[in-house]
Amino acid sequence: MPRTTRAPVAVVTEQKKVKEKERGGIQSLERAFAILEQIARHRDGIALADLCKSVGLHSSTTFHLVRTMVQLGYASQNADSKRYKIGRKVFSLAAGALDENELVNRATPILELLTERSGESSHFAIRSGDDIVIVAKTGGAGMFQLVDRAGAVRPPNATALGKVLLAALTPAQIDRFLEKHELVRFTPKTIVEREALLAELEQVRSDGIAFDDGEFDAEVRCVAVPVFDFLGRVAGAIGVSGPMWRLSLQSLQEKSKVVRQSAAELSAELGYCAEPKSGKHEGADSTPTPDRSVQRDAPRSRKVG
Repeated sequence: MPRTTRAPVAVVTEQKKVKEKERGGIQSLERAFAILEQIARHRDGIALADLCKSVGLHSSTTFHLVRTMVQLGYASQNADSKRYKIGRKVFSLAAGALDENELVNRATPILELLTERSGESSHFAIRSGDDIVIVAKTGGAGMFQLVDRAGAVRPPNATALGKVLLAALTPAQIDRFLEKHELVRFTPKTIVEREALLAELEQVRSDGIAFDDGEFDAEVRCVAVPVFDFLGRVAGAIGVSGPMWRLSLQSLQEKSKVVRQSAAELSAELGYCAEPKSGKHEGADSTPTPDRSVQRDAPRSRKVG
């Protein structure tokens, strides 16, 4: 019978060591990313003890890994509180990935799904300087189709998308905007008074949702909500529009739910992590939603004066 040739013991031992080293490297990488994800979920920072519990690692293992991340710039540690936060390297990488083309690439499939869910035209807009620019859109399934195109500029005082993006500015930024720009009237319902607009923006900021009840086009209603980036900043606004005869106030309220859902999905694509909810384990998976928002009723008819 032919004799089976066996590899020398030294060779087998060396191969075993290589495989163990590879497994160890993969495990360390998995642990490092788990730590980074937990740090990202805590915008005010996280202490080492809490970090250990969240990732389920021994304190010495966690300390050595997070110390390396600090040295590389992917995490930072507050000198006083000793809490860990996301480092500048992560911000630099994320900022480089979130240019306008990437925003459009990530928004488009979600807009298509939003149109499928709502049956209406869907839009994603960003603020470019003082302009509100629609950078991505999908057409609705109904007979009536809006003619908005990607690249169209819309007034912030008369559109739901614009109100969301204007409300995200600081009071000083809003003041500067109002000093430079006239509030143009498009329909009898357009808000053109400064105090009325400021009140509307405060409501949008509080509720996390904006409506356009025939304020830009007298025959069209819209609803929009903010989309957040990895820092929790408003990166854009997503919404749907439709004709009044099809989009009643009750229907608008119903469709606002799927708009919120799509905004949460796009926010997740941009790296936004919702604050952990009370009673929920910190390490549990959750769909990021702008929890600062509360449900707001669809607009009632505004008096024109």
